[in-house]
Amino acid sequence: MKHEQLRVAIQGIRASFHEEAAFQYFGEDIHTVECNSFKQTFESLKNKNADYVVMAIENSIAGSILPNYSLLLSYGFPVVGEIYLPIQLHLMALPGVKFEDVKYVTSHPIAIRQCVDFFDEYPQLNIVESNDTAACAKRIRDEGLTDTVAIANSLAARLYGLDVLERRIESNKKNFTRFLILTHHENVSKKSPNKASLCFQVSNTVGALAKVLNVFAEQGLNMSKIQSMPILGKRNEYNFYVDVEWDDTKTYDVAIRQILKYTQNFNILGEYERHDEENGALPKTVKTGSRKVRKTERTENKNIKESKYIIINPKTIFRTFGLYRLPDLKRHETKFKHTTIKLMD
Repeated sequence: MKHEQLRVAIQGIRASFHEEAAFQYFGEDIHTVECNSFKQTFESLKNKNADYVVMAIENSIAGSILPNYSLLLSYGFPVVGEIYLPIQLHLMALPGVKFEDVKYVTSHPIAIRQCVDFFDEYPQLNIVESNDTAACAKRIRDEGLTDTVAIANSLAARLYGLDVLERRIESNKKNFTRFLILTHHENVSKKSPNKASLCFQVSNTVGALAKVLNVFAEQGLNMSKIQSMPILGKRNEYNFYVDVEWDDTKTYDVAIRQILKYTQNFNILGEYERHDEENGALPKTVKTGSRKVRKTERTENKNIKESKYIIINPKTIFRTFGLYRLPDLKRHETKFKHTTIKLMD
């Protein structure tokens, strides 16, 4: 069934920061699929009820959203883009409400903490925590609350018909949230990536991780992010989630081939165009209604024997081994020092 609008799954409701990020990336001519949790967004994608997922992964104040890293690996949908959204928080109320009549302030706990300097000046206000910034604005409209204000974005004020009483009340004016864009494998379109999200394990020995990081440095790749997550049930073993950026694709290809010597259960979670934070330019990766496809450029993590094999699905073209054509891969095993590239049945 062909859909006229792109269906984008978000955690939260209309006018949340997730929807604002989706609008920034795709434009406003999309259909937002509201989900109660991040896992539900992935389920929507899995069940073909959505074409894309927009998911927060880190905030410059609150830090990384650790459970979302596990979702990236467990569901295996490719990352095809990113966006950094400035978090601007406003105080809003029903039209006609005066600030001096306000008794309650409601919002998400993180949003409230990001406005502590403002509330220090008004100790008479009672703080009420809720699960979603946009939901607080919607509740004020739905219930006609005249003694309550919400902390949310300007999109919420516009959608739910509220007046902004105070603008930019956040304490840190340079707070950003990074969102990842994910999709089905068949929706990935061929572009010119200059950033990748990787996941791998290393042995629990002296200098094991340093060997991988030295490869990035030697090849001139900028490691913009590293995050470790313990592997459930395995003491002192971790998944390392790493973002790298490059200017020359050849150096990236060389680096990937080299780090395979020092890693196990290696995965390319996605290759995409990085968000240009200098001027806010976004990669033109998606057109509304476009359903063109290419094969994803990542290794499968199924049936991998630790420290011995990287398994490649024959249907997947693994770009970092570009010197091998697909027919050649079917006839050969490519051996590295510690890793054998084999094909899945």
